[in-house]
Amino acid sequence: MGLPKVLTTFLPQKEGVAPLGGLAEIVPGPGGGFQVSREEALEKIADCVGVISQSELRIDAELLDLAPNLKIAANVAIGIDNLDLELMASRGVWATNAHEPLVDPTADCAMGIIISLARRLGEAERFVRAGDWSQSQHGRWNGVLLSGKTLGLIGYGKIGQAVAKRARAFGMKVIHHRQQSSGDSESRTLESLLQEADFVSLHTPLTSKTHHLINAERLKLMKNGAFLINTGRGPVVDEAALVEALDEGHLGGAGLDVFENEPTIHPGLFGKENVLLTPHLGGSASESRLEALRVCAKNVAAVLKGETPPNAVNSLV
Repeated sequence: MGLPKVLTTFLPQKEGVAPLGGLAEIVPGPGGGFQVSREEALEKIADCVGVISQSELRIDAELLDLAPNLKIAANVAIGIDNLDLELMASRGVWATNAHEPLVDPTADCAMGIIISLARRLGEAERFVRAGDWSQSQHGRWNGVLLSGKTLGLIGYGKIGQAVAKRARAFGMKVIHHRQQSSGDSESRTLESLLQEADFVSLHTPLTSKTHHLINAERLKLMKNGAFLINTGRGPVVDEAALVEALDEGHLGGAGLDVFENEPTIHPGLFGKENVLLTPHLGGSASESRLEALRVCAKNVAAVLKGETPPNAVNSLV
């Protein structure tokens, strides 16, 4: 009898899955940065005891019905909205994520987008590549200083706090909103934050309460010329409403690393020079991704040893 099988929806680095050595047989996905389709995952999952994905694979009734031996689903990601936690618990399946390794790279990404929007780096880079530099006019690329501007963070967990640390180094004033107010001088209601901030950065998880949290009504509360940044979860923003706010000239711009119907993007976001679009790369620093994979492998290893996984996000009663 062979080792129990663990499906990875991508081709994992060997050092990342080293904690599973001697404990499991890895059933790898394709290489080249690609991930298995849901159909292929469902075909392979039947005799697997674990699955490690980048959070793209929904763990729902359909999958669980096909995977009677599944004991754990581990996300190489912070988000867990692909995991039906209650259903998994009722079926005796652990759910885990990898939060800590991805905090700094996601915060770096958010800060990079803020800087790029403020200084119009995306626009300027495209201008240079087009070979039009000789036509540049004095003052054409004037952006705005970050020093003295107010950054409003919606969601103030570890990532939000890491972004705040970076923003303060640029001389920004930081305010924040979270579901449970901390009561400190930087805490604001959501409405107050939107009215006060020059830059609004989203770091809240996706739940039924945060779906379309940023909608047409709340976009209208934002300052004229303010910038919206989303490196959290795509459906927190109503993209159609965002496009309308940009078309009306109410916002100064937007930077999105995640999208409402990913990988499909609202067509109205294309062609806007004041919009920066990146392909969900927030946590994609090589060192951090490797460590996040190692965290997932350790969680799977713990379950295979009959232990509670250290990064569990559900509870088996």
